Amino acid sequence: MSDQTVRQRSRSTAPTAPPLQPGLLREGARNPGMPLELDWVREVRINLSAVERRAATLGTRRSVKKAWQAAWLLKAVTCIDLTTLSGDDTPGRVRRLCAKARHPVRGDILDALGMNDGSIRVAAVCVYHQLVEAAVQALAGSGIPVAAVSAGFPHGLNPLPQRLQEIHASVEAGAREIDVVVTRGHVLTGNWEALYEEVRAFRDACGDAHLKTILATGELATLRNVARASLVCMMAGADFVKTSTGKEGVNATLPVGVAMARAVRAYAERTGYAVGFKPAGGIRTAKQSLVWLILMKEELGTGWLTPELFRFGASSLLGDIERQLEHHVTGRYSAQHRHPLA
Repeated sequence: MSDQTVRQRSRSTAPTAPPLQPGLLREGARNPGMPLELDWVREVRINLSAVERRAATLGTRRSVKKAWQAAWLLKAVTCIDLTTLSGDDTPGRVRRLCAKARHPVRGDILDALGMNDGSIRVAAVCVYHQLVEAAVQALAGSGIPVAAVSAGFPHGLNPLPQRLQEIHASVEAGAREIDVVVTRGHVLTGNWEALYEEVRAFRDACGDAHLKTILATGELATLRNVARASLVCMMAGADFVKTSTGKEGVNATLPVGVAMARAVRAYAERTGYAVGFKPAGGIRTAKQSLVWLILMKEELGTGWLTPELFRFGASSLLGDIERQLEHHVTGRYSAQHRHPLA
């Protein structure tokens, strides 16, 4: 199937938006936020059937095989926030995770792919606040940032002063990225002013550390709420909008991804600032990662396929990607236990 046929079929089923115009975005500039525009938020509409149809076609209209698939999977590795958020986490587990973050794919596989030049590493390591110092020490000199889940993660229902204090503490401990969960009640009740002020306070507490706002989309009831909450968080200065904590019953889904990506696009077109997107929770296979990369490329363009603007929140995903890369090199599938996370 030719690229032209693929594009025609895409237009006939669920049209993608045209590429963002060159020069539209302030490249490399951090999103400063903007005053809350309630009219814009209230005008948001979502065509549920169209979004679901679009999401359903993402993995069926385009096929990535052989060397191209290996290249896309290596790209996926560089966009992973390698994560451990278990109740039994220990400094030793975090150190092992950080060792894997430095060398996420076995050297012999990278040698066979001609990519063993040190360029393949994960985007960040994500841990609870209590383990930030251990992760910072383990990653010293690597350039890999530590992301901390703060502000009463995963429920985000602690009093606001306590949540802000935890953000300050994570930054002081060395975290360069902060993942916070917003108050879902503000979204469900339509209290957009409260959501805006909350996220603005989070942004101020982060200082130079980048802020990822977790919407917990599985608990927001509608895609319209998801899109509205995404816009408000970006208006308040979020550097990333993130789908889920990974602790909800429903986490990252493709319809949610389409709705959030289009909100990111609308914000970029209105302001010129590119905000990142992070799906998290339930993304476990290499095949799933390819579909999410296709979503980003088709909805936002190649410019978003970088760790600065796209992340996977994942733990087991890396093991399956490494397994698929070994199959590409050797022609054989190995047992999963041959590719431990760390």
